[in-house]
Amino acid sequence: MDNNKNWIDQRFPLSKVWNEHLAEYYTPRTFNFWYFFGSLAMLVLVMQIVTGIFLTMHFKPDETNAFASVEYIMRDVNWGWLMRYMHSTGASAFFIVIYLHMYRALLYGSYKAPRELIWILGMALYIALMAEAFMGYVLPWGQMSYWGAQVIISLFGSVPFIGTDLLIWILGDYAVGDPALNRFFSLHVIALPLILVVLVFLHIVALHTVGSNNPDGIEIKKNKDKNGIPKDGIPFHPYYSVKDIVGVVVFLMIFSAVVFFSPALNGYFLEQANFVEANPLKTPDHIAPLWYLTPFYSVLRAVPPMFGSQFPGVVVMFSALLILIALPWLDRSKVNSIRYRSWPYKVALGIFVVSFIVLGWLGMQPVTPVYVFLAKFFTIAYFAFFILMPWFSTIGKTKPVPQRLTE
Repeated sequence: MDNNKNWIDQRFPLSKVWNEHLAEYYTPRTFNFWYFFGSLAMLVLVMQIVTGIFLTMHFKPDETNAFASVEYIMRDVNWGWLMRYMHSTGASAFFIVIYLHMYRALLYGSYKAPRELIWILGMALYIALMAEAFMGYVLPWGQMSYWGAQVIISLFGSVPFIGTDLLIWILGDYAVGDPALNRFFSLHVIALPLILVVLVFLHIVALHTVGSNNPDGIEIKKNKDKNGIPKDGIPFHPYYSVKDIVGVVVFLMIFSAVVFFSPALNGYFLEQANFVEANPLKTPDHIAPLWYLTPFYSVLRAVPPMFGSQFPGVVVMFSALLILIALPWLDRSKVNSIRYRSWPYKVALGIFVVSFIVLGWLGMQPVTPVYVFLAKFFTIAYFAFFILMPWFSTIGKTKPVPQRLTE
């Protein structure tokens, strides 16, 4: 066995990679529940790629056969229904895990120096994931797939001067149809998964370069023993690789319960309108994307058109997404963890989380004067968190940060 290992190490740095990223990668010994979601995100990504490969074997990316091919997968392909439900449930599970992963970063300041690049790469992952999810949502060619694509893609037509040409270039036609479906299929199956895998690799390499954060927000590399090993650190493997199995088991239990007993989850994971084939001549009563995109869709609807153009809403919607990238430079606090933050930051973070959840709920509701007013109010609250952060992150009394990790 050792001879085989030496033979591989002479040709490929297997032992070096294993030690640097697992066996000798020292992580804080106080990881808690919130640190499960990074590994769970990788698990869901692998599940989505594997189930997507099986679905691609039978899916036909053209507007005449797309919906029928999905029905064929569900009814005639052995275990096809399971692959489809695992993939559709996995899309929502991916965003649940990612949102909780991002929330942990907000709790413990995981975006602050020296981890700015990790946060930027994570946000790039989030944006790529949103694009991947949207294009995958179009592929089944149900009513909501078609009309959701029609509404969202038409927003590019509102760009001044080049909007019309840009829209035709994206669609490959004058309306959502066969060329757009083929393009979305290619991007969803090949281009975006490759981008996601590369970004995940870069995200992990950047993380392992500067080290993992912890609930106390203390840099464990600053306190090492005579051998250069962090006093508050333990090897990722086997301690956390085994601990993560607990999170994986619990996640798979919940995931399996949804897949086998409620894959549509009352329309939140699979909408009823999407079980009906796309009909360009019949508009659904209420058009909205799936829940994981609705916070930003709600921001879009909160901004009224100007001069007959929806472009201001498009700008605000993309701003609501891109402003997250600036978080490391907006937070001026000298304290990382929520445990030692001042009360103004805790209140502001609570308002931000409530605003994001409410905006997500409003994006799934029909357009009414009351809902539009609420969307405007919570959109302002959402942006206020970032605009006012340089102020509220520096006021108030913070607690003293300990020199060593606390249990």
